[in-house]
Amino acid sequence: MGGSDTTAEGRAAASGSPDDEHLLAEFEKVAQGLGRMFPGICEVVLHDLRDPDHAIRFIENNLSGRQVGESATELGLARIRDPQYPGVIQNYPNRFPDGRPAKSTSIGIKNEAGQYIAALCLNLDISTLSPMTLTLSNLVATDPESRDAPLETLRDRSRRELREVIETAAAERSTTPRALPREAKKDLVRRLYEDGYFDTRNAAQTIADLIGISRASVYAYTK
Repeated sequence: MGGSDTTAEGRAAASGSPDDEHLLAEFEKVAQGLGRMFPGICEVVLHDLRDPDHAIRFIENNLSGRQVGESATELGLARIRDPQYPGVIQNYPNRFPDGRPAKSTSIGIKNEAGQYIAALCLNLDISTLSPMTLTLSNLVATDPESRDAPLETLRDRSRRELREVIETAAAERSTTPRALPREAKKDLVRRLYEDGYFDTRNAAQTIADLIGISRASVYAYTK
């Protein structure tokens, strides 16, 4: 459901200064914006604690079925009794009237005199998110039976990277790629093949040019 109509006719009268009323009117816009950012999953309720018997002033994205003008919750009453009550109670477990699990956050709003005059409450319907979380977990999971499979990379092997690998292999033997012994060239070509470098376009010709053999020899060395 969308936001509730909160015109003057629809609200219970509440006592307080014009400044308090202005502050609550501004927080109605905050409640509306938050609720509309998370449609269908997050209810946002503004409670007017100046009138606890008719505290609910505004509801956006109504998931609980409550109505404007209903009474304050236990948290609201606790703030009315104790100005030192924590200003923010966040991420506590809760339930909607139909039993759906929720995660809630309650934010107390004080006026200049340090009195709680309102509370902004967010109730996130986690019943819709739990199956999504499970689906995503299954989606990103890997098969334990595949852990022994050869490692592979999905990136393209560039000519520059190929040159660096070949030159590093030659440097380890204190020589140049073209001066490598025949057996060393065969081992290098076979390693490049196993590591996926042949997936790059023109890889065989590039390797042949770098180590000084024919393209046919490169393919022969892979066997």
